[in-house]
Amino acid sequence: MLILGIESSCDETAAAVLADGERLLADVVHTQVATHAKYGGGVPELASRMHLEAIQPVVEEALRLAGITLADLDGIAVTQGPGLIGSLLVGLSFAKAVSYAAHIPYVGVDHMNGHLLSVFLDRHHPAFPYIAVVASGGHSSIFRVDSAKSYRLLGRTRDDAAGEAFDKVGKLLGLEYPGGPVIGRLAATGNGDAISFPRAWLEQDSLDFSFSGLKTAVVNFVHQHAVNGQGVLPVADICASFQEAVVDVLVEKGIRAAKREKIGEIVLAGGVAANLRLREEMVRRGKEQGLNVYMPQPRYCTDNGAMIALAGYHRFLDGEGGYDYEMDVYSRVAI
Repeated sequence: MLILGIESSCDETAAAVLADGERLLADVVHTQVATHAKYGGGVPELASRMHLEAIQPVVEEALRLAGITLADLDGIAVTQGPGLIGSLLVGLSFAKAVSYAAHIPYVGVDHMNGHLLSVFLDRHHPAFPYIAVVASGGHSSIFRVDSAKSYRLLGRTRDDAAGEAFDKVGKLLGLEYPGGPVIGRLAATGNGDAISFPRAWLEQDSLDFSFSGLKTAVVNFVHQHAVNGQGVLPVADICASFQEAVVDVLVEKGIRAAKREKIGEIVLAGGVAANLRLREEMVRRGKEQGLNVYMPQPRYCTDNGAMIALAGYHRFLDGEGGYDYEMDVYSRVAI
């Protein structure tokens, strides 16, 4: 079964071709980072316009690399939500048009479902059930995953997502956008114990996240440093200490979820999962607790069409998909 996956939920236009749910024949991602960096963050209107320009060339390139034509496809999987409405509409509208013109069934896929299954794009992957910590610019959540289509939300962010906090702190420090990769690089040269930033553990049994207080603590530190005339801002130490605070909470709550659910497999996914310090600490703490830890390659942590194709493949296997051209997008998490 050949599935074309289309992803356009935020600021990456992506397409991939997946064969039989296992062999990735093509994976093309067009990023808009350079454009949004001029404004210090993502601009929704610009994102949707750039998707319009990029989506046809990206899909054509994926088909070319896979060595196939539209006539060879068995189905199209496209991100339906959550995400930026304008961006999502570009991807879904394109999928509908191709489906109609070439008479290829299509299916809408939840973006989070894609992240939950992204680890299966690698040979080394868990068995069901497993705990998944999904951390990105728009989401920070913990799921119990019982099958490719069955998962239960155990905790989510109550305010800023982890990736969003990285970007906001990066902007505060005058770093380039997106903030996550830059903070990660600078943190490697700093002291993670230099500044005691808070960890929001919330209620005793809560698996929810909150990163707005941490972000505010960084703002206050920078402001106080300037008021006191303490000289050059210790940017590397701020980055390292901030990063440690985020990593501590993500790892600890993921492990708590695994222990509570009595599951020995834990997956780290989403754009923030590309952070080297987070990956190292999840492996270290997981090993201490007797947990098997799995993570996608960094390229599959960020938004991509391959994970959408994989999620769509399982839906087609269960008889979903068709020609429902009334399907609409949604901005918030549906699962």
